[in-house]
Parts: sequence; structure tokens; C-alpha cells
Amino acid sequence: MNKVRTCPVCGTTVKGRSDKKFCSIKCRSINQYENRQETEAFYLKVDRQLKINRKLLKKYNRSGYTTIRKTVLIENGFNPKFFTHYWKNQKGDVYLFVYEYGFLFKADKGRDKYVLVIWQEYMAGPRP
Repeated sequence: MNKVRTCPVCGTTVKGRSDKKFCSIKCRSINQYENRQETEAFYLKVDRQLKINRKLLKKYNRSGYTTIRKTVLIENGFNPKFFTHYWKNQKGDVYLFVYEYGFLFKADKGRDKYVLVIWQEYMAGPRP
């Protein structure tokens, strides 16, 4: 019993081998291009948010160590879910970094705040 297969790109009937998915090379190429575009769009979204986060952390941390209300950063477009790496201090606090600018969430007297820092050499740890 032959099952009628249709091309996922153009909807025409696919003829030939049983494992063939596309009706033509053109449709296969279109499908690959569209998948690449979706992947590229995700990359661009993440990259854009990382740039926004870095810009804001740099702007509000001119001294190298600052405390700021969480709402100030969030209202300006900061998204704490986007970061490049982290560092854990001896107390167990985890600082999230966007390249060289880091932030640590702190709740202080009922207000949510971020402690902003700049990456320091000692944070890299001992070298092997």
C-alpha cells in the first residue's frame, strides 16, 4: 500500500524513493534556508539582549562597585536571564556576568536590588 506523500514546502505530491521528503532540489533548498533563518533570528535576539544588558551595566556601574534598584535596570530593558558566564564567591553568592560587567541579586529592606561589579583577575581562579 503506497502512502501519498506531499512536499512540506509546496504541497505537491512527492514521487520517487520512499524516504524522499521534498518534490525537488529547489524545495529542499528552500526548507534548509528557512531553518537557517530561524536559527539566525534566535542568535540575533540573544545577541541584541546581551548588548543591551552590557550597555546598562556599564552605564550604571561607573565606580566598579554599585548597588542599584532592580526596577531601574528592568525599566530600561535589562533582562537578567541573558548573561555570558557566572562567578561564585566564597560565601556562595553567584554573580552573573555580561562579558566584564556583573550583577548579583539582593533583597534589602524589602526592595529588590542588584549589586553591580566589574570582572577582576582573581575571579578567574588559579591557573593550572
